[in-house]
Amino acid sequence: MSDDDAVRLTGPLTLNTVKSLFERGLPEGRSSLVVDLSAVEAVDSAAVSLLLSWLREAQRRNITLCFNSIPENLMSLARLYGVADLLPMCGAAAA
Repeated sequence: MSDDDAVRLTGPLTLNTVKSLFERGLPEGRSSLVVDLSAVEAVDSAAVSLLLSWLREAQRRNITLCFNSIPENLMSLARLYGVADLLPMCGAAAA
Protein backbone atom coordinates (compact mmCIF):
# COMPACT_ATOMS: atom_id res chain seq x y z
CA MET A 1 0.00 0.00 0.00
CA SER A 2 2.72 2.56 0.73
CA ASP A 3 5.98 3.56 -0.89
CA ASP A 4 8.52 6.09 0.40
CA ASP A 5 6.43 9.22 -0.13
CA ALA A 6 3.37 7.62 -1.70
CA VAL A 7 0.38 5.56 -0.70
CA ARG A 8 -1.34 3.62 -3.48
CA LEU A 9 -4.93 2.65 -2.81
CA THR A 10 -6.42 -0.27 -4.71
CA GLY A 11 -9.81 -1.91 -5.05
CA PRO A 12 -13.03 -0.46 -3.70
CA LEU A 13 -13.10 2.49 -1.29
CA THR A 14 -16.50 1.95 0.28
CA LEU A 15 -18.10 1.81 3.68
CA ASN A 16 -17.10 -1.86 3.86
CA THR A 17 -13.42 -1.27 3.09
CA VAL A 18 -12.27 2.09 4.50
CA LYS A 19 -12.51 1.31 8.21
CA SER A 20 -8.99 -0.14 8.42
CA LEU A 21 -7.61 2.83 6.45
CA PHE A 22 -9.27 5.24 8.90
CA GLU A 23 -7.83 3.35 11.85
CA ARG A 24 -4.34 3.10 10.37
CA GLY A 25 -4.16 6.77 9.40
CA LEU A 26 -1.29 8.23 7.44
CA PRO A 27 2.20 6.70 7.49
CA GLU A 28 4.56 8.06 10.13
CA GLY A 29 7.77 9.97 9.49
CA ARG A 30 6.76 11.75 6.30
CA SER A 31 6.91 15.45 5.48
CA SER A 32 5.06 14.97 2.19
CA LEU A 33 2.79 12.29 0.84
CA VAL A 34 1.13 11.48 -2.48
CA VAL A 35 -2.03 9.38 -2.33
CA ASP A 36 -2.38 7.52 -5.64
CA LEU A 37 -5.98 6.63 -6.40
CA SER A 38 -5.44 5.31 -9.94
CA ALA A 39 -6.26 1.71 -8.98
CA VAL A 40 -9.44 2.47 -7.02
CA GLU A 41 -12.31 0.52 -8.56
CA ALA A 42 -15.45 1.66 -6.73
CA VAL A 43 -16.31 4.45 -4.30
CA ASP A 44 -19.08 5.74 -2.10
CA SER A 45 -19.36 8.62 0.37
CA ALA A 46 -16.98 6.82 2.75
CA ALA A 47 -14.16 7.45 0.24
CA VAL A 48 -14.78 11.21 0.37
CA SER A 49 -14.79 11.05 4.15
CA LEU A 50 -11.50 9.14 4.16
CA LEU A 51 -9.75 11.70 1.94
CA LEU A 52 -10.99 14.60 4.07
CA SER A 53 -9.94 12.79 7.25
CA TRP A 54 -6.45 12.20 5.87
CA LEU A 55 -6.26 15.84 4.78
CA ARG A 56 -7.11 17.00 8.33
CA GLU A 57 -4.56 14.57 9.78
CA ALA A 58 -1.89 15.82 7.36
CA GLN A 59 -2.60 19.43 8.32
CA ARG A 60 -2.31 18.58 12.03
CA ARG A 61 1.01 16.80 11.43
CA ASN A 62 2.40 19.39 8.97
CA ILE A 63 2.49 16.90 6.11
CA THR A 64 2.16 18.18 2.55
CA LEU A 65 -0.51 15.91 1.08
CA CYS A 66 -1.87 15.64 -2.43
CA PHE A 67 -4.10 13.22 -4.28
CA ASN A 68 -3.16 11.72 -7.64
CA SER A 69 -5.53 10.24 -10.24
CA ILE A 70 -8.77 10.76 -8.35
CA PRO A 71 -11.40 8.70 -10.19
CA GLU A 72 -14.16 10.74 -11.82
CA ASN A 73 -16.87 9.02 -9.77
CA LEU A 74 -15.07 10.09 -6.58
CA MET A 75 -14.65 13.66 -7.86
CA SER A 76 -18.33 13.68 -8.75
CA LEU A 77 -19.22 12.78 -5.16
CA ALA A 78 -16.81 15.41 -3.82
CA ARG A 79 -18.44 18.04 -6.07
CA LEU A 80 -21.90 16.89 -4.95
CA TYR A 81 -20.90 17.41 -1.29
CA GLY A 82 -19.22 20.74 -2.08
CA VAL A 83 -15.73 19.64 -1.01
CA ALA A 84 -13.95 19.03 -4.34
CA ASP A 85 -11.99 22.27 -4.01
CA LEU A 86 -10.62 21.11 -0.66
CA LEU A 87 -8.85 18.10 -2.19
CA PRO A 88 -5.30 19.06 -3.23
CA MET A 89 -4.38 17.51 -6.57
CA CYS A 90 -0.82 16.46 -7.44
CA GLY A 91 1.20 17.61 -10.40
CA ALA A 92 -0.48 18.28 -13.72
CA ALA A 93 -3.90 17.44 -12.29
CA ALA A 94 -3.59 20.47 -10.03
CA ALA A 95 -3.32 22.87 -12.97
